[in-house]
Amino acid sequence: MTTTEQAVPTTGSKFSEAELQQKAKDHLWMHFSRQSVMEEGGGVPIIVRGKGHHIWDSKGKKYFDGLSGLFVVNAGHGRKRLAEVAAKQAEELAFFPIWSYAHPAAIELADRLASYAPGDLNRVFFSTGGGEAVETAFKLAKYFWKLQGQPTKHKVISRAIAYHGTPQGALAITGIPAMKAMFEPVTPGGFRVPNTNYYRAEEAGFSGTPEEFGQWAANRIEEMILFEGADTVAAVFLEPVQNSGGCFPPPPGYFKRVREICDQYDVLLVADEVITGFGRIGNMFASTTYGFQPDMITCAKGMTSGYSPIGATIISDRIYEPFKHGSTAFYHGYTFGGHPVSSAVALANLDIFEEEKLNENVRKNSPVFRAALERLMDLPIVGDVRGDGYFFGIELVKDKVTKETFDDDESERLLRGFLSKALFEAGLYCRADDRGDPVVQLAPPLTIGPAEFDEIEGILRGVLTEAWSRL
Repeated sequence: MTTTEQAVPTTGSKFSEAELQQKAKDHLWMHFSRQSVMEEGGGVPIIVRGKGHHIWDSKGKKYFDGLSGLFVVNAGHGRKRLAEVAAKQAEELAFFPIWSYAHPAAIELADRLASYAPGDLNRVFFSTGGGEAVETAFKLAKYFWKLQGQPTKHKVISRAIAYHGTPQGALAITGIPAMKAMFEPVTPGGFRVPNTNYYRAEEAGFSGTPEEFGQWAANRIEEMILFEGADTVAAVFLEPVQNSGGCFPPPPGYFKRVREICDQYDVLLVADEVITGFGRIGNMFASTTYGFQPDMITCAKGMTSGYSPIGATIISDRIYEPFKHGSTAFYHGYTFGGHPVSSAVALANLDIFEEEKLNENVRKNSPVFRAALERLMDLPIVGDVRGDGYFFGIELVKDKVTKETFDDDESERLLRGFLSKALFEAGLYCRADDRGDPVVQLAPPLTIGPAEFDEIEGILRGVLTEAWSRL
């Protein structure tokens, strides 16, 4: 939708639009962004308000938030209840660390997360975001094996094009070469295996059914463990649905086989659920959706629906066992980990999930969402629609028959030169990405339903049709 609302403040700030743009140009360094947008262009979009699945910019224009901010605002924007909980907690106890101390909100949230996590994942180590949660899991995996008398187990395996965060350790696990090149040398020990992009499986040397592909992809993990030596591999890090590259769901039987491999070679399995956790795939954790038992889960984003920053690493009893006794301690932590306000907001957010049955809504409507997006398959530029829950990717191609993709220059012109701006101008905030092959990603708030799916499909159809005509 591209309507405006006169009641929306022009900037949501005491400064005018022009003043904010100048201050942004002078001082703001945006994340994962080309600063030339501000230096050379006409400024940057300034978002001032959110309500439900809509956001408004400083000029009063309304947009459909098709990415939940950044896979975050799962319960939707404008939840006054969460703001009130934050204010109340800040009045009672705004901050205290959980370094040798505790406070009720962190205790209650740890209990709540353990109740949602599968199996014996009963211990919660708080951080302030997903990258820190992955960093925690990486460090803990290496230390755990040292405590088991196996100090050579320090390597970690992840998948090609997978994103696991930007801290130095998490970056070693991230499988996107271009994101790491500028920071080389990164922390050693990260090794890559093929991902679960069935649409491009033939390019990886596989042909067969999805079930066979699941076994093939899982067996590449075993191959890497054997190649590096099982006595050197500490953990495998996998997203239940891989984000980067465009929403790769697991083929049938994939995680069952991965779990068997990890058990056989005494390797920890870490489920990176920073995106897939808290309803994105239809359960509190997608590990439950796909029926596998990890040794650790990393999570963040949707835990508070973005109303306050928090992250967590949820850990099995087996890994926690050495720390229950004597002087053994995990000398790792974050000042704001388990922050009282964030913890209180998370608890209230999870109450909303249960009261409004958001997980059930996703499970019920995910097939309808998929069907709406698959209608776009009649467009010559759309090669594949994939994903699960409320998390889908649309891969764009030059040729549907051959699956020919765009080269780097074409991708630059298509995504950054046209699509990103055109989709936003048409009233849809989502992601046009080329970490891998060009895709459009969608991860809307979990509150929406069929009418909104049709709205998303309509906007995409118009913009993608124009993109093809330009090509």
